[in-house]
Amino acid sequence: MKRRYVEADPPAEAPVQALARVIAQLTEPLDVQAFLQDLCTPAELEALADRWRVVPLLLEDVAYREIHARTSVSVTTIGRVARCLTNDQGGYHLAIAKLKRRKQWPTPAGQTL
Repeated sequence: MKRRYVEADPPAEAPVQALARVIAQLTEPLDVQAFLQDLCTPAELEALADRWRVVPLLLEDVAYREIHARTSVSVTTIGRVARCLTNDQGGYHLAIAKLKRRKQWPTPAGQTL
C-alpha cells in the first residue's frame, strides 16, 4: 500500500496568533462582544469575564477570600489570575496600561478614571 505524505500539524501557537489577529481587528466593544459570544460557550465567556473582574481587586491587594465573597469567583481562579499578574506574559498589564491611558480603568473606589 502506498503511503501518503501527511503534513504535520502547525505549531500550537499558530491558531492562537490567528485568533489574536482577528480580535485585534475588532475595534468596537460591541463587535468584540458579539465575536466572543459566537466563539465561546456561555460558561467559557463567564469564566473569562470572572478572571478579568478580579484583576482590579487583586491589584488593590484585596484578600482572596474577600474577593470570593464579593464576586463568587472561586479562590482557585483568583489564585490563577494572581499568578498571571506576577509571572505570566504580561497581557493583563498591557491591557490595564491601555485602559489607563484612555482613562477607562476603574479607580480603587470603583469608578472609571
